[in-house]
Amino acid sequence: MKTRTIRIFILMLLAAAAATFGAEAQQRRDITAAERAAQAKAAENKRKIKVEKPDLEKIKEETLNPRSNYYYPKLLEKYWRNDTVMTNEEYRNLYLGYMFQEDYDPYRTSPYSGVTDALRGKATHTKEEIDTIRKYAELSLQDNPFDLRQMSFLVHVLKEKDKNMSAKIWEYRLEHLLGAIKSTGTGEDIKNAWFVIYPMHEYDMVQLLGYEATDAQFIDPGIDYLTVEPEPETAKRLKDKVAKGFYFDVAIPGQQYELKHPEGEEETPENAVGASEEAVITDPDEIPAE
Repeated sequence: MKTRTIRIFILMLLAAAAATFGAEAQQRRDITAAERAAQAKAAENKRKIKVEKPDLEKIKEETLNPRSNYYYPKLLEKYWRNDTVMTNEEYRNLYLGYMFQEDYDPYRTSPYSGVTDALRGKATHTKEEIDTIRKYAELSLQDNPFDLRQMSFLVHVLKEKDKNMSAKIWEYRLEHLLGAIKSTGTGEDIKNAWFVIYPMHEYDMVQLLGYEATDAQFIDPGIDYLTVEPEPETAKRLKDKVAKGFYFDVAIPGQQYELKHPEGEEETPENAVGASEEAVITDPDEIPAE
């Protein structure tokens, strides 16, 4: 009888312990779930593009300050490292901060950028054409890492060649550079004009948004307006929300060009220096798995 009583007592203790353990386990699961939800929300907010007019003086100060997290050489090194964890704010400082770097020239073009233009309109390409396009696109991007047109073309041919990892990295860069432009405004009016570091990006931007530029107007000093027509798919998708045009702020590019090219000075190949002369583009698809 005494043994039975002790056994019942032990079973009661075990039941109580199990109940306590179960409650604690459920609490841990609840905390873990809450933490996961908080982390997911934080990650979503981190990815979400915050639209606000840029403080260009602050960006200039940050990107020129060696002690800043946004010091330009650090950002550019991270960009070339195939780093897909760069934040939207880092991309914003990388893109807009380039306007204040010594080698910035808003009208300089790479000698490689037009080599494969004749192949651009083709839906598919031969192996030799893909290799040629890739070669000159990468050379152009080493010379100018913000050539959105070459970047878009490179993503296309990398997918054709099943170089999926490389394609994803360049696609990530392209999307986030476009996101940096989108973060500066809405493009709907002068007050909310998009800031671009190259006038050519105005046309790249509307094209990548699914429009075709039909006319260009100079509204105010430093403000451009592109009249656009939607592509058929864009018209079908947006319906009555189709845009008629977009405004762009190019005041800083204009000022920087005048500063670096006084009247009468012409640019020559000797003084046309690329933004990333020492950059090396590596192919992630060729890196062996560890």
